[in-house]
Amino acid sequence: MTTAVCPGSFDPLTLGHVDVVRRARSMFDEVVVGVARNSSKASLLPVEERVALARAAFADVDGVRVEAVDGLLADFVRTVGAVAVVKGLRGGADFDAELPMALMNRHLSGVETVFVVGDQALAHIASSLVKDVARYGGPIDDLVPAGVAEAVRAALRGGDAG
Repeated sequence: MTTAVCPGSFDPLTLGHVDVVRRARSMFDEVVVGVARNSSKASLLPVEERVALARAAFADVDGVRVEAVDGLLADFVRTVGAVAVVKGLRGGADFDAELPMALMNRHLSGVETVFVVGDQALAHIASSLVKDVARYGGPIDDLVPAGVAEAVRAALRGGDAG
């Protein structure tokens, strides 16, 4: 059985992320969505909520599980027995940002990174843009899986659900 890790902060999870995970699942027997804390970014949603939202989004996809990543991705990859890391690319800027991380992960773990070109219809969707649109009251429901838009709006309101 081949396992791949599809890591990210998923703050919030978008339809672009879902597309990449589903594509990865078509190539590997199992995909572990690794929800990471990004030390260089302040998160809108706590990691536990991001994990719960991702589990709900992939509940109907056999062979996909969601776990929190604490620490180095290279260590997590070894722990789950993954043979690859899968990252989605929307364009050249994504490749430029992902290449050094892929090289470092290979250096630390020996595991290769597989780049998957995302659906062009979703290429404009980035978590940071989703948060910006939501911050100013814009519609985001068609950019994220069910339940995520309300979680983002609640977090922006200060956590109240009403």
